[in-house]
Amino acid sequence: MYALEQKILTEGIVLSDQVLKVDAFLNHQIDPVLMQQIGKEFAARFKDTGITKIVTIEASGIAPAVMAGLELSVPVIFARKYQSLTLKDDLYRSKVFSFTKQVESTIAISNKHISSTDKVLVIDDFLANGQAALGLIDLIHQASAEIIGVGIVIEKSFQPGRDLLLEKGYRVESLARVASLENGTVTFVKE
Repeated sequence: MYALEQKILTEGIVLSDQVLKVDAFLNHQIDPVLMQQIGKEFAARFKDTGITKIVTIEASGIAPAVMAGLELSVPVIFARKYQSLTLKDDLYRSKVFSFTKQVESTIAISNKHISSTDKVLVIDDFLANGQAALGLIDLIHQASAEIIGVGIVIEKSFQPGRDLLLEKGYRVESLARVASLENGTVTFVKE
């Protein structure tokens, strides 16, 4: 997606050969016009698949997931990384290790919002090692729902996440595929 790649090049900051900071438009401050374009792109890629729900993880996946949900006219569920007083019973739970934060979190969604009749699209901001996507997939499997695919805003293609998901048979649609962050420069996968 050209607009996203241009935003990464102009506002993204390469912190290391493994870490790309995009807090100016995706995961701290949000560019709503870009998020709307991202939502439309995910909707176009998955339009004829019968999606009934979108599942994401808080917090950075919420904006692109909501915009895709708006375009597809389906509800969006976000997995919480911690329990609250209002979310404590009847939960599906999974563990997720964050490469960026170097912590393991328990994520949870209420079993009231997803069922075996749902066809689910997973959306997340980044795909690196695939752990967040696999945690969300685990929650969806616990509900016996069908996974239609995984939509990723930015994929770090030099890490194993895509291959891991493809090996398990999941469709992966990434809007920007980063080939390398070496020498402080973002290069994209040529498709």
